[in-house]
Amino acid sequence: MDGFLDETRGGVTELRVHGASGTPPEGILNHPHPRLVAGDGITGFYRRWWASGPPAGDHADVPDTRRREAYAWGGLTSGGRAIALWLLLLPFSLANVSYFMLPRPPGGRRLRHATEAALRLFALLLTGTLVGAVTRAGVDLVGWQCTAAGRACTRPTAPGWVHWLGTLWGDEPSKRLAVTALVPLLLVALLWWAARHTWRRDERMVPPPAGDERTVPPPGGGRHAVPPPAGGERAGVLLARPRLWHGGAPVWRLRVVHVCFALATIGLAVSAPFAGTTRGLVLTVANGGVQLAAAVLVALPWIARRVDPHSGESAPGWLTPACRALRVATLAVLAATIGLALAGMPAGPAARQLPGGGFGSFQLALTVALGLFILVTTGVLARMDRTMAGRRPLCGMAAWFVLMAAAGSANGLALGVLFWTATFFGVPGTSAAPDPLGRRLFLDDPVWWTAALVPLLAVGFATLALVLWRIRESQARRLAPELQPYYGGRDCVTVARMWSLAALTDRAGLVLGVLTGIGVAGTLAVTAIDRFRLITPDGGIAGLLATLGSWAMTAFVLGLVLLGRRTYHDPRLRRTIGILWDISTFWPRAVHPLAPPCYTERVMPELMARVGDLARTDRDEVVLSGHSQGAVIAAALVPQLGSELRHRVRLLTHGSPLRRLYAVFFPAYFGDAGLSAVRTAVTWCNLYRLSDPIGGPAFRQVDPLATAKAAKAAAVPAVPVGEGADGAAPVKGAPEGGQAGEDGVDRFCWDPLPARPGQPLPAARWHSDYWLEPSYDEALARLITAKPAV
Repeated sequence: MDGFLDETRGGVTELRVHGASGTPPEGILNHPHPRLVAGDGITGFYRRWWASGPPAGDHADVPDTRRREAYAWGGLTSGGRAIALWLLLLPFSLANVSYFMLPRPPGGRRLRHATEAALRLFALLLTGTLVGAVTRAGVDLVGWQCTAAGRACTRPTAPGWVHWLGTLWGDEPSKRLAVTALVPLLLVALLWWAARHTWRRDERMVPPPAGDERTVPPPGGGRHAVPPPAGGERAGVLLARPRLWHGGAPVWRLRVVHVCFALATIGLAVSAPFAGTTRGLVLTVANGGVQLAAAVLVALPWIARRVDPHSGESAPGWLTPACRALRVATLAVLAATIGLALAGMPAGPAARQLPGGGFGSFQLALTVALGLFILVTTGVLARMDRTMAGRRPLCGMAAWFVLMAAAGSANGLALGVLFWTATFFGVPGTSAAPDPLGRRLFLDDPVWWTAALVPLLAVGFATLALVLWRIRESQARRLAPELQPYYGGRDCVTVARMWSLAALTDRAGLVLGVLTGIGVAGTLAVTAIDRFRLITPDGGIAGLLATLGSWAMTAFVLGLVLLGRRTYHDPRLRRTIGILWDISTFWPRAVHPLAPPCYTERVMPELMARVGDLARTDRDEVVLSGHSQGAVIAAALVPQLGSELRHRVRLLTHGSPLRRLYAVFFPAYFGDAGLSAVRTAVTWCNLYRLSDPIGGPAFRQVDPLATAKAAKAAAVPAVPVGEGADGAAPVKGAPEGGQAGEDGVDRFCWDPLPARPGQPLPAARWHSDYWLEPSYDEALARLITAKPAV
């Protein structure tokens, strides 16, 4: 190859790990010619290729001395076209995230295990909610209602691909149900395929064997020796447990149970309307038995338990055969249900809607009961948890609020599917609509009542946005006079508004709590109204709200479909949408196996292998430089490394959400104990800005204005920071490279820099381009202690 590419491994390596949105290698390296040196097109390690030969300068790559390397993992969350399907799986991801938010007090182990079992059951019902909505749309609205004799789909104007059902089997509902059941069956098959494909790619990474050294598969094949982690569970640091990122067996078991539950949901929709006959009753009981067996299995503690490959511990020997037996039984019952329905089963009295809705009501009641149980137990666990100092968003009960957000998004998707289907094939109607039926397709009253909540949520969101705007303006007015000595008249107002806007991230708990509270309170209210038949959603204010909500849900599903279609064809949009998955899929699939895959289960072994290759001797050193989500990955990697290897590793984080988001919402993993363990294990420097809406200090925020005032009061000469890449002037009163906190880890960076006289204020960098900061180079130089070989 012409040009120069350093492929050596000795000396000092600055290993950069990018954050959300799948930053390309040229952006991570700040170099136009990256070259892959290890890995593949999905994840890989890149270095700079120099077209004109070996470079010169302080930042050049020098073989066996120093180099810059980038680890690009964005292909796992924003590279593939399958991300278009992931848009439908947000409720499942939120359920997994809520699991890792649970408080873990030392004395609450049994209560926490009971809460985790309830979470797994709740996640199972989320699968039933989405699959049940598609089943209801296909089997009830189309198969039972629309294609019945004289209904909307039997008219000449109906689409030909459903018109034939009414023409051929208008008076044989079981055959119509069997055919329309293919729609939800295809959905379940697609979910199963996607989950299995990503499981085989990511979660079946070969676990490291026991011993003084362990081997993990590098991204390009082969095996590399890496020392085992030291002081993992003995130190009580959850991030140090190797089993956290090895979930092949439990995810497989959970996937079997969820798929069987979903298939039984479809079987019940086909068989329950004929439960008055012997065959229909037998099939209904069999499908219900499959669901019961799935619920029992998912509640068992061992079903999702991850095992440290070094401990010799294993799951009970009967558990895997039980899952396989459930799979065989489910397929047999489903085949019998579809087969007998196609053969024809006698119909009962004519009904407007699909009979057998009692199972749906039972699942709704069970969902409410589980939600209340998790609310109580999470509250007790939060009260018992005294390990986290500082602010506790939502009183330590963020897990429950996120779980309710998962339920709300699942119900929103379900309603959208139902209203869109009813609108496409006919006209949505309430159960109280009078004859003649015409083109009406009837939806249950609870569906209409839930739709009525949508306008209320919109009003709540608008009100909350107004409150946040007022908070921002108030903070900006308070901050502007303090910034005036540094930025001048008009610029100080602009910077104050920037910093105040970024500070709104700290109100994330308030936003989640208010919106979830409105949704939960509204759901309880409309449930009571429907249960006691106080009013009906077909007139007055209630009818107007329900109609507006139905239109909103229909538009939401249409927009989601269009967004998914564009995402499938547009790589840039995939990167943008991928930001959501970069955050939510950091955590393993602990309670819901059909969620988008956890990229960390592949990233961790690859990074461990690479760090082991680059830091073989005491003369070698690796500086892990993580930006944004990359900072979280790097911090989680440190406890997984062996003690000898950690002495050759340095940590440089920037734009890091570790304290601001992860420590407050995931205190059991990134709380004070977890971050202190990282600080003890390696030398660490963290850069942050007050204009950054995501990143922040890892331990304690420096007040730059108070520090500058103290320096002036002590008559300490101001030392300006170096000019930025845009040629802006230095900030008066700020030490070189920013200001360091008392903990020795955090360093504040001014952004934006003040304008030169007569020049406009430079553009703020907000959350990006930390490695272009002068303070970045200074921090990197301070962290490097290894001396090159002579």
